Amino acid sequence: MGGVAWFLDWPVTVLAQAKGHSFQENQEKNYGMMCPEGYRKAQRLMKQADKFGRPVICIVDTPGAFPGRGAEERGQAQAIAECLKLSAGLSVPVITIVLSEGGSGGALALSVANEILFMENAVYSILSPEGFASILWKDESRREEAAAAMKLTSFDLKKAGFADVIIKEPAEGDAAAFAAAIAPALHSAVAKYAYMKPCEIKAHRLAKVRNWGVPSWME
Repeated sequence: MGGVAWFLDWPVTVLAQAKGHSFQENQEKNYGMMCPEGYRKAQRLMKQADKFGRPVICIVDTPGAFPGRGAEERGQAQAIAECLKLSAGLSVPVITIVLSEGGSGGALALSVANEILFMENAVYSILSPEGFASILWKDESRREEAAAAMKLTSFDLKKAGFADVIIKEPAEGDAAAFAAAIAPALHSAVAKYAYMKPCEIKAHRLAKVRNWGVPSWME
């Protein structure tokens, strides 16, 4: 899902990977797994945002890009690669929010950002712990051991220099409470780049990406 919106006093472009709230909705939304057409839609909206100087807010919530045969035939890998290339060169700030899970290249396509915000219980990884255990040890039952080795929690990712802000999740599970929890951190992130020059915004983003995986004490 994507489009133009207002965030407080700023016009912004929002790109969101949407899941459902029921079995039927999950099927309709493909469980948040985007096909090549979704990534190409994201590219069109990124280009539009860059043209009109609007910050881009990406909401990541996916187990990964859709792995079906049709998606591969229509250029899934290329569509993701083009997203990475395009977002790296944008002259406007990119803010990514990881809601619950970010998996593989499907999440990475919307994560080349100036700031990455994590809900405290969110995870981000190359694949699921079950898949990791199955590949590495040929035993899915070792998923907990795999999860610990993968260091996929928001707190692990902050130590690794990937996550910038961890947002405490409210006790209430409704959308309004989550929006209220996210708003201050998102406002701070957008405001940080409001008066920066386009070249400074781009340079900041590229420097951040190059430091992924480097703990803060090593910088």
